[in-house]
Amino acid sequence: MRFLSAHGAAGSPRASLVGAPYDATATFRRGSRFGPDAIRRASESIETYSPRLDRDLDALAFADLGNLDLEGLDPAAMVSAIQRGTPTGLPFLLGGEHTVTLGAVRAIASRHPGVTVVQWDAHTDLRDEYEGARVSHATVMRRLLDDGRALVQLGIRAGTRDEFDVARRHSLHCAPEVALPPALLDTLRGRPLYLTVDIDVLDPGDAPGTGNPEPDGASYAELLASLRSLAGHRVVGMDLVEVAPALDPSGRTPIVAAALVREMLLLYGT
Repeated sequence: MRFLSAHGAAGSPRASLVGAPYDATATFRRGSRFGPDAIRRASESIETYSPRLDRDLDALAFADLGNLDLEGLDPAAMVSAIQRGTPTGLPFLLGGEHTVTLGAVRAIASRHPGVTVVQWDAHTDLRDEYEGARVSHATVMRRLLDDGRALVQLGIRAGTRDEFDVARRHSLHCAPEVALPPALLDTLRGRPLYLTVDIDVLDPGDAPGTGNPEPDGASYAELLASLRSLAGHRVVGMDLVEVAPALDPSGRTPIVAAALVREMLLLYGT
């Protein structure tokens, strides 16, 4: 059943999906610009009902606003376009490369001062520049730190020595595990949170269709448990990025991503 193109229950939607098809800064394997539409297509294969949560998207008022027009934009212009195009309410961006998060968080921060970014990712994304560029998928979290955002990093298992030094000094938390410690959950309670999930936080055996896969990643169940631990917290925006469907001939990765989108909508979109 295709649910990501539907509007769910009647009423004014709190959650709005929007695609951000962009991968111009990808340096190893491109293809994440096709992620938003692949996730929508994959949603045809899964149900609207989540037995884990005992909730159904049919009871949730949400909207799919289609894709932003990012064709041919340089990274700075793309970030500005996403900042302008991020909807109100509870926006949920479908990437696209991880750079799209920068524009969305900047939009959210103008509406929710003091927003904290919770990142599930294999990579730190904390380089100051990468191949001469200061705005790219490898620098996005560094730019958010520059903007004054608080940052929690989960599932991190790849980065340079300098990036891990930056994380130790400036992130609220940076760990290879995806679980949030109880003390951190208490710290985050009441804060506005932006959740960003890079699909490569998962083990490549679960989600091979991504540009920079890293071994020894989280399982789907572990990631879902981590996301569920923030139920009851103040989530004000979300994204899921770096799905590159052409890199997974099995079609598994977009299906996993669609299931994650369903669970995140049901957790935070009510």
